[in-house]
Amino acid sequence: MKHLHTVGDVMTHAVIAVGRDAPFEEIVENLRNWRISALPVLGGDGRVVGVVSEADLLAREELRAAVLPPSDRAADATLQQQAHVVTAGQLMSFPAITVHPDATLAQAARAMVHARVKRLPVVDAEGQLIGVVSRGDLLKVYLRSDEDIAGDVRRALLAHPLPADATGIDVEVEEGLVTLRGTVPDPAPIGVLDLLARAVPSVVDVRTLISGGPTPQADDDQSATTRNGGAPR
Repeated sequence: MKHLHTVGDVMTHAVIAVGRDAPFEEIVENLRNWRISALPVLGGDGRVVGVVSEADLLAREELRAAVLPPSDRAADATLQQQAHVVTAGQLMSFPAITVHPDATLAQAARAMVHARVKRLPVVDAEGQLIGVVSRGDLLKVYLRSDEDIAGDVRRALLAHPLPADATGIDVEVEEGLVTLRGTVPDPAPIGVLDLLARAVPSVVDVRTLISGGPTPQADDDQSATTRNGGAPR
C-alpha cells in the first residue's frame, strides 16, 4: 500500500468550486448535492480567492432576519445592504486558508484546527486549485495495515545511527499500537527509539518494553566463554 505522508497522497482531486459571481442559490445547491460544507471561490485567473461555507450562508440568513421590517423609522442602511448580498464574492471568507500538496498531514491538521475549518483547498505554486483535503482525508492514514506500519517502524529504527547491539529490537503492531521489545546494553537510546516509532505516520501509540542491560547476544557470548574456558572464537 502506498505510504500516506503528504496532503497530495490523500487529497480529493475532483473539486467543486464556484466563481465570485455565483448566486446564493447556486452555492446552496452545490453544497447540498455534493454533501460538502464549503466551496472554494475562484477568481478570473483560476486562483483561489476565498472560501464560502455553510457558516457564511447561515450568518447571512441570520443577518437578514435581524433587519428591521419596513416602518416609519428607516432601518440601518448598512445592515440592509449587508443583508441582501447574494454572490459568492460577497459571502466568502477571505483570504482563503490553503495548503500545498507537499505539506505533511500534521501541517494540514494544524491549519484546520487553527482556522476552525473542515476542508482546505489544495493549491499549486501559482495558487491554482488542484484539489481539496478534508478531515476525513487526513484520517485515511490510519487505515493502513499493521504490516505496513511495522515495516515503516523497522526502517525508521534502522535508519537512525544506533549502536550495533541496539538494532535487534522486535517490532509488533496491532491496530496501530506499536510494541517495541528487546534489550539494549545502554538505556540511553530507549527514549530515541520511542520517538522514532511515534514519528511514523499511522502509529496510534507506542508501548516501549525495552530494558537496559546485556543483550541476548552478549549473554550467549558469555555462555560460550564459560563453556570454552576462554574467549569465544
